Amino acid sequence: MSPSDSSGTSPGESSGASPAESSGASPAESSGASPAKSSGASTAKNSGASPAKRSVSTPAVRRVAVIGGTRIPFARSDGPYATASNQDMLTAALDGLVERYGLGDPGAVGEFVAGAVLKHSRDFNLARETVLGSELDARTPAYDIQQACGTGLQAVIAAANKIALGQTEAAIAGGADTASDAPLGVNDRLRRILLEARRAKSLGGRVKALSRVRPSHLVPDIPRNAEPRTGLSMGEHAAVTARAWGVTREAQDELAAASHQRLAAAYERGFFEDLVVPFRGLDRDQNLRPGSTPEKLAALKPVFGLDGEHPTMTAGNSTPLTDGAALVLLASEEWAERRGLEPLAYLTAHETAAVDFVHGDVAGGEDGLLMAPAYAVPRMLERAGLGFGDFEFVEVHEAFASQVLATLAAWEKRGLAPVDRARLNVNGSSLATGHPFAATGARIVATLAKSLAEGGGSGRGLISVCAAGGQGATAILERR
Repeated sequence: MSPSDSSGTSPGESSGASPAESSGASPAESSGASPAKSSGASTAKNSGASPAKRSVSTPAVRRVAVIGGTRIPFARSDGPYATASNQDMLTAALDGLVERYGLGDPGAVGEFVAGAVLKHSRDFNLARETVLGSELDARTPAYDIQQACGTGLQAVIAAANKIALGQTEAAIAGGADTASDAPLGVNDRLRRILLEARRAKSLGGRVKALSRVRPSHLVPDIPRNAEPRTGLSMGEHAAVTARAWGVTREAQDELAAASHQRLAAAYERGFFEDLVVPFRGLDRDQNLRPGSTPEKLAALKPVFGLDGEHPTMTAGNSTPLTDGAALVLLASEEWAERRGLEPLAYLTAHETAAVDFVHGDVAGGEDGLLMAPAYAVPRMLERAGLGFGDFEFVEVHEAFASQVLATLAAWEKRGLAPVDRARLNVNGSSLATGHPFAATGARIVATLAKSLAEGGGSGRGLISVCAAGGQGATAILERR
């Protein structure tokens, strides 16, 4: 079964014309008639208004610059950030960005967009509350967004589209997640009793309802990393896909070890000095294991796919539960020039996709839970007229090593050239950094933008992020 189509607009692929001009017709003409002529009389004459004030012109689509990013070090759950909320972590990342780029003046940026996957009821207005508790101007509008592991990238895309259309000059986007402070739900049987007691019309009715509470009702509902439609965890879904694509244990461990080694090397050469701000005693990602090797990882026991023969997925080649936050500063070229800031790169295209992981070709690997990027990337590249040979860097979110390898194989099956492994996740990725669900997309955007800028010349980078619910978000960054 084919995935649902979702054509992403390209904020950077502008011809310099407004949407109306690019179609060869004005907004009025595109509907088949001028509004003023359709009634046989001028609307302006009937209302007494000046024709010049009748409408607002549509601005040309602008290039969207990635100015930079800031994140806190990612930590393993129930560790250094065990008592930090989503808002605490997001505020720390935001204050670091405000300080680094001098964004404390009134109206410095037009909007703040962020989200979290694991949210308490107190997080219902997370982005706005984060602004109010930060050094950013309290008059900055903010809103939440959520698409599981694609949240951070979707927040960047949402902000970029407004900048591209001239609706704002600059915005901050990203996300945060804490697996340590995951919300605990009230036992559903207790919830029903409490609601019945609230609806009771008398004290006797309330007492009667509450008298049915039993000790077992006091056990909370613990959040599970499982798909509601299948009951399987993300790891179990990934194990099904790994078997379908014939992904070996050795290949997974090799990719995981490379992620740690590359992240360690990036820290040692100072790559993250202007991307990571210390938080609660950490100055680098806690999950990082510089001494990781395929041989050491081979000693770990499998933890997913145990119901099948020869399981291959371990804690070492899968991302751990992680706490953290990451943000990206986006702007128009004019805004950056006024502030004396040089863009690291430009967001020029994006694409989303979804697969039917419930009824589709799951056993065959085509519609595995995390395989939506296998469809989104070929569509995006076809629209842009590009192939993998046109990219200096390829960033694939490492939810699991097996998922990365299955996605690479699927791209080749769809006619794309093999990805040069020397260009894949060159500064490490999620297997080494960890994966706070809503923060990963922003981390990748900032890391890729800086990777492109380091060379000083032109170049392109591709981003691929898989997400729960059988979804995927992808994008292209360019420096030219």
